[in-house]
Amino acid sequence: MLGWILYFALVENEINSIIATLAAAFIVAVISQYFAKRYKTPITIFNVSGIIPLVPGGLSYDAMKHFVGNDFYVAVQLAAKVFMLAGAIAMGLIFAEVMNQLVTKYNRRKLRLRS
Repeated sequence: MLGWILYFALVENEINSIIATLAAAFIVAVISQYFAKRYKTPITIFNVSGIIPLVPGGLSYDAMKHFVGNDFYVAVQLAAKVFMLAGAIAMGLIFAEVMNQLVTKYNRRKLRLRS
């Protein structure tokens, strides 16, 4: 829910939808990592439920509809936006995982130096 709220707030404030999707996916991934550790469950359970509202299903449907209707100019534009949004979701998830690994590595190093 927080990912969708962030996405909606950014889009309402005239931020590009691709950037808003990236930020929302990042937040979803960070929250998912926290809950996965807290409840000792796979992160995928939380990631999938948080990412589903961000998936551009309606836009991909419109792109396919234009392809079928031989309106290739609009179809390619819509398909390109769908691919960018899907890439933003993937990059948000990956970026959060990389940040998590860096923080974990930093904390381990910090504990080793204290000992």
